Amino acid sequence: MDGRGDSIILIGFMGSGKSSTGVALSYRLQCTVLDTDKLIEKREGRSISEIFQTEGEDYFRMKETELLRELQEEKARHIYSAGGGTPLREENRELLGRLGTVVYLRVSPETVYERLKGDTTRPLLQGDDPMGRIRELLSQREDLYRKAADIVIEADDKNTTQAAEEIAGLLQLP
Repeated sequence: MDGRGDSIILIGFMGSGKSSTGVALSYRLQCTVLDTDKLIEKREGRSISEIFQTEGEDYFRMKETELLRELQEEKARHIYSAGGGTPLREENRELLGRLGTVVYLRVSPETVYERLKGDTTRPLLQGDDPMGRIRELLSQREDLYRKAADIVIEADDKNTTQAAEEIAGLLQLP
């Protein structure tokens, strides 16, 4: 190997289907799926929203980086569902790449809005113009997601099983 792990890391904007696609892929590959946001929540003993409110986004991003460094020590193959903002830091993009193959689940602002319009647990979408915020954040993040990714999957019109099948096919997995 080239120093990379053999795990699969799913990245993309909130609502792109990372968590549910990870579960579908885990059934197919018979390996564990780990959600980095949930791991941080468990360690911190509070929700992502609470962390953002009390400590701020910079603190949370620091916790993401710490977690990715620790995951480098894992020897088993996993599927990781990374938080939507994880690839924003250059160090995180490098760490993700060392874990394994990074798959970007790309979605349009309209898809994100439709999937998340009733979700009040997303701190970055609280406000008067969630669609405007989605467009703004996606436009800021698109290049960073692409830089981090080995593979890009267009996920707008795919359910999680279809996305998992496409990933398995592209990676030539059983």
